[in-house]
Amino acid sequence: MNESAPILTAAQMRWADQQAMKNGVSGFVLMERAGRAVEDAALRHAPDSGRVVIVAGPGNNGGDGYAAARFLSQRNVSVTVVALADPATLQGEAAEHARLAGEAGAKIRVAAGPDDGEMLSGWLARAAIVVDAVFGTGLTRPLQGWMREAVARINASERPVLAVDIASGMDADRGVALGEAVRATWTLPVAACKWGHWLNDGREYAGEVLMPAGIGISDVIIAEAQRKKKGPARSARVIGRADIGTAFPVRPHRAHKRIFGHLWIFGGSMGYTGAPRLAAFGAHACGAGLVSIACPDDVWQVMAASSLETMVHPQQEAPWQEADAVVAGPGWGKEQQVMLSSLLEAAMPLLLDADALNMISDDKALQQKLTERKGVSVITPHPGEAGRLLGKSAGDIQTDRLAAVLALAGIFRTWVVLKGAETLIASPEGDVWLCPFGSPRLAVAGSGDVLAGMAGALLAQGREPAVAVPAAVALHGLAGEEDGWYLAGQLAERAHHIIESQTGTLCLIAG
Repeated sequence: MNESAPILTAAQMRWADQQAMKNGVSGFVLMERAGRAVEDAALRHAPDSGRVVIVAGPGNNGGDGYAAARFLSQRNVSVTVVALADPATLQGEAAEHARLAGEAGAKIRVAAGPDDGEMLSGWLARAAIVVDAVFGTGLTRPLQGWMREAVARINASERPVLAVDIASGMDADRGVALGEAVRATWTLPVAACKWGHWLNDGREYAGEVLMPAGIGISDVIIAEAQRKKKGPARSARVIGRADIGTAFPVRPHRAHKRIFGHLWIFGGSMGYTGAPRLAAFGAHACGAGLVSIACPDDVWQVMAASSLETMVHPQQEAPWQEADAVVAGPGWGKEQQVMLSSLLEAAMPLLLDADALNMISDDKALQQKLTERKGVSVITPHPGEAGRLLGKSAGDIQTDRLAAVLALAGIFRTWVVLKGAETLIASPEGDVWLCPFGSPRLAVAGSGDVLAGMAGALLAQGREPAVAVPAAVALHGLAGEEDGWYLAGQLAERAHHIIESQTGTLCLIAG
């Protein structure tokens, strides 16, 4: 996604629809605008000028499909609506849009039961693109009977599929298939993203999630829906590429290194000297003016000899008290409780990763200090570390990642980055950001260290955590999607190239 987008629950979406209608936007117009957006998306993603086959269900999602059929027909596109419920049984706006689609010349073929299965498959075989307009966000029970068979036939057709709002058969809030679900190639959210696009298996069924279709529900109403209709988070958004740019403003002409922050990294131990160096790579890539590593005495000479741009100090002699931000934990070992306690007592922004988190999970006093910190705190656990902090297994964390990230933020009063596919970020107040970027290739030793350094660099430059943390996570994910790398150390270079290509801010200056 290029732009950030809100995430709503199914109940919040219903509330927003109702509020928009109370404010004078009719249900007919909302459905019409959704249909126009489906038309645009179908034409943009159709592999050629062939037939668009819209599989329409019995409710409002089907109504969106009929509205799209009308607009496609008006543009002389060959379009067939395969109706899984007889249009004569439709009600309200969906019935009206079905009528208008027929008048515009769209072919409407009724496939209302198993006897029509071959007819449905026949139309699917003729499609250049299939539009899934069977069920939307209101589905709460597993599909059965003919509807389940119809979804299975869509999947068996091996045609590219555009899902309207959410892949039919998916739980909109949990991201789990209700018996059977469409495996979409693309999903076009209506008005806002839904949690079911991202959580659990949601991404596997959603395919590429497109920018939500604007249908006239204002940002104010969307925000009110999140506040007034209780959901899992106080607010929730998908991070967009544009969020990276906000973290990298153009540098002034008379810039010098001191104004871009001094980040200190505490880490390294016998056998783990690479971790803090990787964090330093990430910090340099994100423009930190100065980067220093403080490490235990027994590895100081090794670290100092292998670091050119990064200053290295023995931990007990390190003048870190004037740091603009601190990262602690990469490769540090689990015997640094005294030093960690001192860092927790300091006021500068503090990011805790790896061994720092493991020490905290084993020490109630350190937990208390983290909870009571006055400065900005960020923790970046993977599921195993999150599980230890919450007294659960990594499997428990993965089962409900959203609940886990919010629990950590609430318990420790800290910003939390729960790493993994669709990384989640939570603020101490319960706001959530979801990162849609990333790659399985990021599952390599050291990639988390690079992320810690990237986020630490932005905090050291004075960025607010609501800017710094989502930007670093998104940048790290996009770097992971790049081709031509296989070592964590190469991520920093990829990240820097993305900054330059998307924002230009580390190579352009203001006159």
